[in-house]
Amino acid sequence: MTDIIRLPDELGAQLRQQREALGLSKSQLAEKAGKVREVIYRLEAGDDTTVSSLLAVLGALGLALRLERAGLPSAGDIARRFQQDDEDDDGPA
Repeated sequence: MTDIIRLPDELGAQLRQQREALGLSKSQLAEKAGKVREVIYRLEAGDDTTVSSLLAVLGALGLALRLERAGLPSAGDIARRFQQDDEDDDGPA
């Protein structure tokens, strides 16, 4: 897995995919990371949490954080993301 992640919900989606690929429930991952289950819910939803919690969960998933110069998302990237969110909201109620 070598994806470029620029938005919190993109990180959450990647964490969820890795957890599911490992066959772990949210509770199992939380226990393995030494965190409460709420941390997993928050991370997967793209909500705020602590850096130490993120690093613990990454470690429990067998992942590491790597920083590289990538710049900010372009205006087009952000516009596409908001358009995607709008389309998701327009689905059946």
